[in-house]
Amino acid sequence: MIGKLQRPVDFERVLGRQSRARSAHFALHHLPATPAPSAWHAARLRTAQAELSTGGTQPVHNPVEQVPPAPEGCWVGMVVPKRHAKRSVTRQLLKRQIRAAFAERPGMPPGMWVVRLRSPFDRQQFPSAASDALRQAARAELAQLLDRALKPRPPQAAPPEVSA
Repeated sequence: MIGKLQRPVDFERVLGRQSRARSAHFALHHLPATPAPSAWHAARLRTAQAELSTGGTQPVHNPVEQVPPAPEGCWVGMVVPKRHAKRSVTRQLLKRQIRAAFAERPGMPPGMWVVRLRSPFDRQQFPSAASDALRQAARAELAQLLDRALKPRPPQAAPPEVSA
């Protein structure tokens, strides 16, 4: 299942971590966690006031167990700022390519993924905002980015012990 990240708190959590892979134009961030409960779930957690036909109100409490947990899967968010893609056509093209790149990889590890456009595509090389050349270049770069992100990371060396 591929979900869509929408809440700012989820983007902040993922972007607060170091990027997992980078390419010339994109950075990929990952956090192996599920998104925060949606606003609808949060509203169910709060005490609600149910109106009675007699005009009075009675507090209704919903136990936490009734709120369904977020399903395991891959949650994708996209950050395509205007400063790197001035035209909305280009921003939408890049977002479609990001979604398609994740859809082509059904074996992605679960968690929250955010793809961030970190530099603009050259307007001299891609003059049209939604050209096939731009679409193919973005898709190829995203495929390489996801391949790099899925490679196992080498273990980091432990810091040397200080003897007293």
